[in-house]
Amino acid sequence: MSGPAVPLDWAATQNNLGTALLALGEREADVVRLEEAVAAHRAAAEELTRERFPLRWATTQHNLGLALLSLGGRESGTTRLEAAVEAYSAALTERTRERVPLDWAASFGGQGVALMLIADRTNDGAVADAAVRQIETAYETERSGGQEQWAAFCEGQLTKAQAIRDRLNGQ
Repeated sequence: MSGPAVPLDWAATQNNLGTALLALGEREADVVRLEEAVAAHRAAAEELTRERFPLRWATTQHNLGLALLSLGGRESGTTRLEAAVEAYSAALTERTRERVPLDWAASFGGQGVALMLIADRTNDGAVADAAVRQIETAYETERSGGQEQWAAFCEGQLTKAQAIRDRLNGQ
């Protein structure tokens, strides 16, 4: 079987499909759509390579992080959450604060949310501290950048992260 006739269009379609599947998966009790979202983003990343399209690749990595975070949030372990942290780390290699500050904040904050869940499940106060710092920084960046929707999301996650940190640190 041959590859897609227009590889970049195919990759963009896979990325968009992954985003749509994530939205559907977040509304359903079953995780099938979330698994499909992860697969679609991974497929897109095979064509949208870092070397050829660094920012598009980083966006795909960010989207993969979102899907893994959503999937990991429904599971009891930390494997998917750790994979989300890795995907966000990959995205942050190109989505730097200097280059694209609001995109950086979205990936940095998403990584912080994944760390928050890991800290909660592993009872790791140091990871909880790191999560709070990341989410707080993302919140401040999104708020100062006029991204009210993302700032509100970060603010809600920050409240949860602070509660987890305080519980783990005996406060």
